[in-house]
Amino acid sequence: MPSAIESDELVRVGPGTVMGDLMRQYWIPAAKSSEVRGGGTPLRLMLLGEKLIAFRDSVTGRVGVMDHRCPHRCASLFFGRNEGDGMRCIYHGWKFDVYGNCLEMPNVAPAQRFEDKVRAKAYKVNERGGLIWVYMGARAEAPPMPMIEVTLLQEAEMNAAFVQRECNWMQALEGDIDTSHFGFLHIGSVTPDQVGADNLLKYQVANRAPEYHVADTDWGTMYAAYRPTDDNRIYWRFAQFGFPFWAQVPQGNFVDRVSARAWVPMDDEHTMAMTLSWTKMSRSTSQLKDGKPLPGAKAELDYLPNTTDWFGRWRPQANLTNDYFIDREAQQNGTIFSGITHIHMQDQAVTESMGPITDHDFEHLAPSDQMIARTRRRLVHAARALRDKGTVPPAVDNPEVFLRARSGECVVATSDWRAAYEAKLQEVVRPVYGVAAE
Repeated sequence: MPSAIESDELVRVGPGTVMGDLMRQYWIPAAKSSEVRGGGTPLRLMLLGEKLIAFRDSVTGRVGVMDHRCPHRCASLFFGRNEGDGMRCIYHGWKFDVYGNCLEMPNVAPAQRFEDKVRAKAYKVNERGGLIWVYMGARAEAPPMPMIEVTLLQEAEMNAAFVQRECNWMQALEGDIDTSHFGFLHIGSVTPDQVGADNLLKYQVANRAPEYHVADTDWGTMYAAYRPTDDNRIYWRFAQFGFPFWAQVPQGNFVDRVSARAWVPMDDEHTMAMTLSWTKMSRSTSQLKDGKPLPGAKAELDYLPNTTDWFGRWRPQANLTNDYFIDREAQQNGTIFSGITHIHMQDQAVTESMGPITDHDFEHLAPSDQMIARTRRRLVHAARALRDKGTVPPAVDNPEVFLRARSGECVVATSDWRAAYEAKLQEVVRPVYGVAAE
């Protein structure tokens, strides 16, 4: 387990923290493009502990993301007027464009105005794949955009689903790099006789305690969980962590699994999960042999209506206040192992149940947690190297390394996990990207 100092460094993301500084080296997906309408209402946006607003001007169509406080007297620009080429503060009429430039200060006499000396704190913004990306770092020239494969897709070929989680980003992400929980939390009530012979799920049901290989990579960390099969082959599940908060889960066909999830910290105790997937990839063969879905599976999440407060977006109806609608009867009679409907909500319930920030000192990590321990260490070392030596974190300046990161499952004859992974990379299906894969 991490030391108390390391634990604190892992979970704190505000300005001036070591992990917050690391995250600010990367482009961060912040919202769907559709959430910010030209000339429309500003969007309150909490990102890395900073209260921001996002707005789209109606002249250029560009999006601005800036500190919500007007640099004049700190009134919130959320209440501002979106006027043409900028946002006008309703307090004294000062107006700012999407880059933070002060365009007008009409309450000041013409001879005394100093627009050229005032700037709103604004961040660099890019739009790609139907997402608004923000660079919050200090570089005069932002680094290249990320090349996580799914983020290169055209908007029409990418599904994007957002869900807010009320806990720290690290404990939320760790659920995605913890493969053994799938055999319990999600399919604990499934028995071998319920799974078809052609369904790879049968290996997880038959053996709920896989063994692991774990390694550092150019983009982060990866694991290869393995189980022997009856015909002397190996059932492999490969999964990835990518800096600074990306995960690729192994459930699905390795060959065309173009997907990733970003666990974007809103602040230390709130996280926005952004699940991105290729519309043309094959879906996991998780149905049971009688054609029924996995117990508790549900295609869509039900959301509360969005509100305009800092944490008012993408909140599920099932939450801690209603015990995630847990069905104790279904849990007791073996219908649904957890008693909770929807796989994402099962994960949501257990990670939020740890508290807003889990107490690492209370944990007892096991060999099945190798990937979690390795990823924590990799993050802390990279953050400290940035702080102490100015070392640029992985994949900031060479984002093309992400194109070698794939997750998924397969059955092959070799027991050499690196050879198995490299062989499957030769078979992968690459989509037609919407932007250049540099």
